[in-house]
Amino acid sequence: MTKPFLLGSTPDIVDFAEVAYGFRRLLIPPKALKLIAGRRAKLEALLAQDRVMYGINTGFGELASQRVSRENLKALQVNLIRSHACGVGEPLEDAEAAALTFARANELAMGNSGVRPVLVKRLADLVNKGVIPFIPSKGSVGASGDLAPSAHMALVLIGEGYAKFRGESSWRPAPAVLKKAGIKPIELAEKEGLALINGTQAMKAVGGLALFEAMNLFSAAVLTGAMSLEALKGTPVAFDPRIHALKPHLGQRDVAAMLLALLKGSQIRASHKSSDKRVQDPYSLRCMPQAMGAASDAIEYALGVFETEFASVTDNPLVVPGKGPGGIEVLSGGNFHGQAVAFAADFAAIAITALGNISERRIAQLVSDFKVLPPFLARNPGLESGFMIAHVTAAALCNENKVLSHPASADSISTSANKEDFVSMGMNAALKLKTVVRNTARIYAIELIAAAEGVEFHRPLKSSRRIESAVAALRKISPAFKGDEVFSERIEAVADAMLTGYFLP
Repeated sequence: MTKPFLLGSTPDIVDFAEVAYGFRRLLIPPKALKLIAGRRAKLEALLAQDRVMYGINTGFGELASQRVSRENLKALQVNLIRSHACGVGEPLEDAEAAALTFARANELAMGNSGVRPVLVKRLADLVNKGVIPFIPSKGSVGASGDLAPSAHMALVLIGEGYAKFRGESSWRPAPAVLKKAGIKPIELAEKEGLALINGTQAMKAVGGLALFEAMNLFSAAVLTGAMSLEALKGTPVAFDPRIHALKPHLGQRDVAAMLLALLKGSQIRASHKSSDKRVQDPYSLRCMPQAMGAASDAIEYALGVFETEFASVTDNPLVVPGKGPGGIEVLSGGNFHGQAVAFAADFAAIAITALGNISERRIAQLVSDFKVLPPFLARNPGLESGFMIAHVTAAALCNENKVLSHPASADSISTSANKEDFVSMGMNAALKLKTVVRNTARIYAIELIAAAEGVEFHRPLKSSRRIESAVAALRKISPAFKGDEVFSERIEAVADAMLTGYFLP
């Protein structure tokens, strides 16, 4: 277990993933507790003056003009949670639910929401004790934040809804899980229900973890491309840095350098270098720096957007320093709007779809270049089908990715009696991104398994040290084929290994 994450600070993608997967605990530093308590006291002073403040002593959305009496302010917050808990579909994965809870706790710890310290402590308790709220994945339009998913998380805090412990398969009523965890349900005070659900925490959780997987996948993808080049006896000439200095996109230069490093010292390449009559390889090999580098740049852009969002306060209204009583003001704005995250998730999905497409083209080369490799990489072609249908699986996954690459962020459907008349669809973009990343990991798993077969076909010649090391690592989870065998479990195992960083250098 690494050192705890201090709530109220700025997480990067690694911090975010480590907390989500249960590798780090949360702590609230004294400075953050003092800030939260101070802002809460000042907000309560404004409430005592009976000032009108949206969502604190008014209704919500189009009902903002409706004043709520002081004796009903706490009921207002509970009603909000219950009425907004209308998500549907499969629940979020354990890590995604924990990431959502963490994201909300970290924002509230920044002191701009006017909640009590005890609320932040309870959220931290859920994460630290492995309590996973039941959060249906569908139902958010990405503004006024991820209301429905977050409301299901908030239900658990007040002792309603369903939950389980990390790793369990069955859901139980939340009170039983909280009791076993030693967590007391909370009674919400003014503003706190709204503060729990107004924000981009669901799209950050799903999209952020998908990006983390994509980063692991990308490194494995470049390795896989290099291995395919070796299996097909391609040339690394196209990766010469002098070429890429003339088109200096960062991702392109990086991928070219990575490929050269991966291929350095190959006996396979040396064996055919002097007699090689093929001047140029197919685009799927020759243009890996240009195509895969562009995907890398898009992933890096998306990562920058998400890490900015991790560091943001996306609640509404916000308690900020100002010239009002007590030195604060309560301002209504739109930081809950997920447009930036929606765009980033859609851009990343498009880029990763292309990353899968170029892999499928290399698989096609591996199973059909009969001058270099046996047909379909079969040991006994005709009697055996080899990788024939594994390639078909890759093609099917590519097609699904292309469908999912239609941007969710291009759409908006007005909600809440036209008060919320332009929304981001950021949660749908994040959910699509997750599926695209995992589909693409399966495509690359097929390519990697095929490329390893191709490299081993050239024995006794060996590839470079790094590629031989990768083949050895692969064989621990996908042994060499002895003939026609079942592919399915191998593909899933290798894809999972890619997503979790097994093939990182």
